[in-house]
Amino acid sequence: MNFIEALGTYIDRKRSEGLSYGWSAWYLVALGKQVGDVPLQCITVHEVMEFLNTPKTSAGTWDAKYRLLRRFFDYWLARSEISAPPMPVKKIIKQKPFSPYIYTQSEIRALLKTTRGCQKAARCCIDPITLRTVLIFIYGTGALIGEAVRLLGEDIDFKKGVITIRHDRFNRVRAIPIGPHLKTVLGKYSASKRRRGATNKHFFLNMRGEALSIATVERSFKRLRRIAGICRRDDASYQPRIYDLRHTFAVHRIAAWMKHGADLNRMLPALSVYMGLVGLRTTEKYLSLTPERFHAQLIKLSPQRGIKRWRDDPALMKFLSQLSDDSGHNRSLNAGASTASDKDRLSGETKRSKQRMRRKNV
Repeated sequence: MNFIEALGTYIDRKRSEGLSYGWSAWYLVALGKQVGDVPLQCITVHEVMEFLNTPKTSAGTWDAKYRLLRRFFDYWLARSEISAPPMPVKKIIKQKPFSPYIYTQSEIRALLKTTRGCQKAARCCIDPITLRTVLIFIYGTGALIGEAVRLLGEDIDFKKGVITIRHDRFNRVRAIPIGPHLKTVLGKYSASKRRRGATNKHFFLNMRGEALSIATVERSFKRLRRIAGICRRDDASYQPRIYDLRHTFAVHRIAAWMKHGADLNRMLPALSVYMGLVGLRTTEKYLSLTPERFHAQLIKLSPQRGIKRWRDDPALMKFLSQLSDDSGHNRSLNAGASTASDKDRLSGETKRSKQRMRRKNV
């Protein structure tokens, strides 16, 4: 079996299981362009290594590509199309823990204000109103950028204040309520589209009346952030991204709940469903990103934290044992002191009685 035929069969199989298989398919197609339509058995370890070590490949991307190719070749190994997977030895990758950038309120305002002037270049295909509305939508709902560009006009129910979000993976759909401010912003943008005579079914459109692409929005935001003067000052290898607006939405929401004394045990599951996350573990990562003044309350209210008994605290038990040892030692000293004083008293009384006996005899 040649590579192109194997590639098409494998992608169709993945998509039949409900996966969108977008970026993974793109990487496999890129490997096919490099090696050509050759038999699977003829692909060598050296060719796979060249594909993995393409320029400007981060450690995370290298690992993701390696795991993708490993699954692909193992699939055809199990079907006897190849005798052995042409995979090199996996290198040990040490990655820094991921830490998203959390925008401040002033930085959010600076981004929105800068949209008026950053889209004046001739190469810009997104007008300032569209870019500003996209940013408000992502920050106001915690949606993914892909969910924003796939949003259809019919997905917004302005009467009920509900938006239907369509996730690309597994074709998941969720309906979320929105606040009056966001509804007003989206309503004004929708009215401006009608004035321009837009007929595309997508809600966010470029100046040519076409649906936005993720790559175009990311490039526009990168230019916007640079003009606004927002950058990271830590040792992170990347600058703030438009995707970080989603993380900022979650952190600001949790901080507001903490400020008003809300019960996180009830609110975190609701936040997880609202953002389309799977399970609470994904939501809990935002707890460590909240402001420092909320850490004491978060430690008490984290849903993963059980009721801790005082006997389960080793430091406390060690301290109490030291206190008991010290008190026991003091009791023994006091007991010794009292015994010695009793002996002295008895010996003194014996001496006095002997002296009285001698005087009587005399």
